[in-house]
Order: sequence, then structure tokens, then C-alpha cells
Amino acid sequence: MIQSNSLLVDIAVNLTDKAFESDLPDLLARASAAGVGQMVITGSTLAESRRAMELCQQLGPQFGQQLYATAGVHPHYSRDFPIDGKEQIKALLKHACVKAVGETGLDFNRDFSPRPQQIHAFEQQLELAVELGQPILMHERDAGTTFYEMVKAHRDQFSKGVLHCFTGDREQLFRLLDLDLHIGITGWICDERRGQHLQSLLKEIPLDRLMLETDAPYLLPRDIRPKPKPRRNEPAYLQHICQRAAEFIGISTEQLTQATSHTARQFFNLDQQGHTAEK
Repeated sequence: MIQSNSLLVDIAVNLTDKAFESDLPDLLARASAAGVGQMVITGSTLAESRRAMELCQQLGPQFGQQLYATAGVHPHYSRDFPIDGKEQIKALLKHACVKAVGETGLDFNRDFSPRPQQIHAFEQQLELAVELGQPILMHERDAGTTFYEMVKAHRDQFSKGVLHCFTGDREQLFRLLDLDLHIGITGWICDERRGQHLQSLLKEIPLDRLMLETDAPYLLPRDIRPKPKPRRNEPAYLQHICQRAAEFIGISTEQLTQATSHTARQFFNLDQQGHTAEK
């Protein structure tokens, strides 16, 4: 049973990914050994959201009930958002382990789904967060203005929102903070090629708005040594991300662990002992 506030919370991990099919129990054991107490499994499609909920129910009790989930449709898959998509997500959110709407948002970088369909699916999920009073986990890439205006239009109505895997600049950061959003930080800060600007920005994020994540199996920290084989990110490496972030902020790893874990538990309404809180 998780009883300490000194354990990390990974707010976005893609445990439904095929990369984890063969060794999920071992992966969860490694995460626990590395001080990761709780994880939020990201729902990117309706099918993956259902699978995330099932993993919480099947594997959570074996590992101190540390698993939670979100339910939503990522902008990459917005083209498949069905007419009753909002109702399907709403049904999943009735399960006690499903803690937020998402992952939803806009991605105008890859445009895997047409932009009008992305906007429609995002609007539907923003409306659902408003209707249910649920937090919302969001994604944004190269869609800053449209994303900002859509979130701003609903911000007074939904309870809490986080932009996960933040990679933007100072101006973008303060626009998000002005909307009273939370910020998710990944191993991107460990990337000497493209993450250096984030290292100095970390000090600008209030600790009650900052949360940590791996986004595993993606975004393996580039400076982790020795390099794991296969080169797949996993929740156990959240400890490394926390250590590096603490260095950049100028506080101890223990301080950052306690602060970000407390913020994550408050945001997602996770029980302090690691049990799934009933709704």
C-alpha cells in the first residue's frame, strides 16, 4: 500500500501501447522499485480508453492500486470521433479509476486528422469536462492560437486542465498560466538538442501547477545512462526526470517529488494512500 507523499506520480503513461504488451507486470514492479507510486494511463482513442480502464481494474490491485486512467480521443484520431463519442467517454468516466477527460487537444504539426475534425472533437471534450466537472488532459502542437482561444472560451466553466508534455516558449507558458492551467513536463528537458530552453523556464512554473510525466514509451530521456535496451521509455525513468528538473529549478529531488506528487494527487483526485477514490 502506498502511504508516503515522497513517491512520484506519473501523470501520463501510455500503458496500452504495444511496446508494453509482453512485460507489463515487470514494468510496474520496476516503477514501484524506482519510487513511482501512482500512474495515470492515457486514453488516446475510445478503444484505448476502455483498455486503460481495464488495466486499472486488472493490474492495479496487484501493485497497491496505483493505476488510474483518462478517457478521450487524441487529436491524431479525431477523424474517427463518432457521433456518440461524447456519450462513450462519459460512460467510461463513471468508473472510479477514470480520473479525467483526455487526451484531447489540437495537433497542427502532423495533421493526422483534418483540422476541422480536430476542432470538433476537442470542442466536444471541452464541453464534457464542463458538464461533468472533470479535469481535462490536453495536447497542443503548432496550434497555439486556436488552442488558446478554445480553452479560454471554456476556462471559467471547467474545473482543472493540464497541458501535458509542454515544449513551448516563455510567452506560451505564461499564456497558459494566465488561464490557470497546470503544466506537464517530460524527459524533453533532458534533450540537449531541443529541450534546453525548458530548463530555464522550469523556475517560472509554480510548484502547485507543475506535474511530471514520462509519456512512455515515448520521449526516453536522452541523457539517461546507461542507455536502456530496448530504447523504450518507461515509468521507472520518471525518477531521472525528477532529478534533472530539480537541478534546473534549484531545489532538492525530495522537495520536487513531494510538491509535484501533491499537485498531481490534488489535480486528479487521487487518494493519498494510493487507493482508487470512489466517486
